[in-house]
Amino acid sequence: MHTPYKSQGYFVAVVGPSGAGKDTIMNGARAALKDDARFHFVRRVITRPQMPENEDHDSLDEATFERASREGAFALHWQAHGLSYGLPKSLDAEITQGRVVIANISRRILGDVRRLYPSRLIVVITARQEVLADRLASRGRETREEIEQRLAREIRFDSTDNDVVTIDNSGEVQISTQALIHHLIKTGEKTKL
Repeated sequence: MHTPYKSQGYFVAVVGPSGAGKDTIMNGARAALKDDARFHFVRRVITRPQMPENEDHDSLDEATFERASREGAFALHWQAHGLSYGLPKSLDAEITQGRVVIANISRRILGDVRRLYPSRLIVVITARQEVLADRLASRGRETREEIEQRLAREIRFDSTDNDVVTIDNSGEVQISTQALIHHLIKTGEKTKL
């Protein structure tokens, strides 16, 4: 991890439980903002092969990921659900240039985000428990018991910090996507790009 620095841009950390629709909402926002140079959506590096139903990401095997991590290739990295995740170091240059950088991260590294990125917004995308369970079941990757265990260990995110906004995606995804776009545009208005 690097040391904190003053920036002209913002880091937007998108967090929330599995099944909340983070990737769907982010994809909608990415499409809507694709022609706006203020916004950069980070492509994660994951030790999981590409599969049609998964998010679009760069894949590395575990040994290559570990080597890349040791060599400083990642601005942030973490482990979750038996996989390693990383955000490329290039995101720091995007922030320095004044862009709003948006990334789907684990809540486990929010302390690092808060320490490293003084200009930030944390977007919590969530949904009701029964909605999460149904969405996870529809993926077909886990048994009902595994889904119940996953939901039981989900960390509740209660924060009164002024850098946090919450989007409930229990209903129409278009409404949630518009909410994210609204928060991103408000953040983009604060940048120097």
